Amino acid sequence: MTAFVPPPLQPHPTPACSDGRPSLRHVAVIMDGNRRWATEHHMAPRDGYRAGAAKVKEFLSWCDQTGIEIITLMAASADNLLHRDPEILAEAMSIIVTTLNELADHGRYRLRPIGRLPRLGPVTEHALRRVRAQTTAAPGPTVNIAIAYNGQEEITDAVQALVARHLHQGTLSSLTEHLSPQDIAEQLYTATQPDPDLVIRTSGEQRLSTLMPWQTVYSELCFIPAYWPDLTHSDFAHALTSYHQRHRRFGA
Repeated sequence: MTAFVPPPLQPHPTPACSDGRPSLRHVAVIMDGNRRWATEHHMAPRDGYRAGAAKVKEFLSWCDQTGIEIITLMAASADNLLHRDPEILAEAMSIIVTTLNELADHGRYRLRPIGRLPRLGPVTEHALRRVRAQTTAAPGPTVNIAIAYNGQEEITDAVQALVARHLHQGTLSSLTEHLSPQDIAEQLYTATQPDPDLVIRTSGEQRLSTLMPWQTVYSELCFIPAYWPDLTHSDFAHALTSYHQRHRRFGA
């Protein structure tokens, strides 16, 4: 299936700040806990998604104020599309599209939906492509919205694109002899971007749930007990402080 795949650019490790702290260019977030938040507040799931959408706007402003260049938001995994109640899922998709349209109208963020978007149906897919086109020249941070997304599928799509290109060029035998990790990295949805420096997951769950398995091999992880709608600026500041106190080795 077709997905947004930007032109290749070699990724690179994030350098340290001048004061020795690791710099922070790319933050990825697994926004977990919207439905559980709604349940604990005796609300419908759609109310949890609306509260989560409001938190997205707040969180992006925190990142922008901090100077973070790229934010990846895990909005809906491919597994969510398979296992969630269709009516609840339709409400969630409607809230996501509305939120992205509002962010696009705001004009600050470059919005980049990533994933197998045709799974969402033509109306939602078109809406997501429209906000991407509308915000290409926005002056602020790039915001990846992982939707209909699965990290293993992203790698599969990258390999398929690479093989298809070499088949077209008649160089498949060369590819099989000289295939490198960099060849695959250059075909990922985020190929033009540095890999995530920090991954934050809310709700207390301690797993990445298919988010960027290729790009996060050297990412620092931070797990926060609060549900996504309850995330505070203090939680965010604590995650950044923890990150800056770490020594990133990149496998060394």
